[in-house]
Amino acid sequence: MIRLGINIDHVATVRQARREKYPDPVQAAVMAELGGADNITCHLREDRRHIQDRDLFLLKDTIKVPLNFEMAATSEMISIAKKVRPHSVTLVPEKRAELTTEGGLNLAVADLAIEAAVRELREVGILVSLFVDPDLKMIELSKHLGAEAIEIHTGPFCRNVDGAAATKTKWSLTKELSDIATHSHELGLQVHFGHGLHYTNAQWLQHVSFAEEANIGHAVVARAIFVGMTEAVREMKRLLNDPSLKP
Repeated sequence: MIRLGINIDHVATVRQARREKYPDPVQAAVMAELGGADNITCHLREDRRHIQDRDLFLLKDTIKVPLNFEMAATSEMISIAKKVRPHSVTLVPEKRAELTTEGGLNLAVADLAIEAAVRELREVGILVSLFVDPDLKMIELSKHLGAEAIEIHTGPFCRNVDGAAATKTKWSLTKELSDIATHSHELGLQVHFGHGLHYTNAQWLQHVSFAEEANIGHAVVARAIFVGMTEAVREMKRLLNDPSLKP
């Protein structure tokens, strides 16, 4: 079974657009749990554009499923993570000007800072995942730097699958992703996926070997506007795991 993590950042984005107290991302997380979410993900950014510190602590105290904390590898965020003690931390690159995370970590450049962050977080019992592009060098560096899991950036994969007219092309793209996942698994890494996954491409992950988890936010929150968060999560979980929906 592919676990489904629900990223509730975009619920907070709507709230912060008007600086109101609603909609509450913690309430959204509870509704996602009811729909079968296997974990809840949130990203506390340096500029606090959506998730706030208060949300992170309340999520940890409220939800029953694991909390996955996305963060940059800064001393501020490491300190917060050590106070919150989420189940897992996913280290991601972060730029103030970007609308959303644009790519994976460049571990060849940031290796010392990432290695120190991984070590410090693991010392307090937090599982550490690195958000990386589907690149063998980055995946091997992830293992070398002490990560226990990787989250493969699926943005390019999703754009290419969405734009492919021929099923043969979609199969080829999925095979490439599956080969990357297999190599990651052989290195002893948990293999997670995230970015760009939605209701017409997520089902291709059923063909990806050793896919353990998909973390999806924008598509599920957008779908929830029409069917509610609980049903939106149920629908996505079926796409990832129901053999009758397998392409």
